[in-house]
Amino acid sequence: KQVGAMLLKDMTILKFMLSAIMVGMVGIAAMSGAGMITLSHKAMNVGAVLVGGGLFGAGWAVVGYCPGTSVGALGEGRWHAIFAIIGMLAGAAIYAELYPFFQRTVLSWADYGKIGLPETLGVSPWVVIIVFVCVVLGLFRWFESRGL
Repeated sequence: KQVGAMLLKDMTILKFMLSAIMVGMVGIAAMSGAGMITLSHKAMNVGAVLVGGGLFGAGWAVVGYCPGTSVGALGEGRWHAIFAIIGMLAGAAIYAELYPFFQRTVLSWADYGKIGLPETLGVSPWVVIIVFVCVVLGLFRWFESRGL
C-alpha cells in the first residue's frame, strides 16, 4: 500500500489518514466547545514545518516506510527497514546536536506564535472543520471515481 501511495496509484493510506484527521477535528472541537478540554496550541512556525515536513516526506519516499511502520516491518523480518531506523536515530542525534543553530535559523523563520488556523483566518473553528470535511469528502469521491 505504501508504494502505491508514493506512486499516487493507491490512496488507501491517504484516505485513512484524512478520515482520522476529520474525526479528530470534530471530536476535539466538540470537546473544547463543551468545556471538557482546554486546547494548548503549539507555535505556528512555518519554517520548521516546511523543513521538517520535507525531510519526513523525503525519508518516507526513499525508504518506503513511515517511522512507525519501519519498526513493525523490522519486526516482521524485513531487514531493509533497519536503514530507515538507523536514519531516524541519526537524524534525531544530528538535530539534537545542531539544535542551537536551528533555533537561530529555521525555527525562527515565520514564527507566528501560539495561534491556530481559525484564529489566523478570524473565523470559528467549525468553519475550518466544515470546509475541510467538504474538501476531503470531495477528494474521496474523486479518488473513488478514478479507482484510487
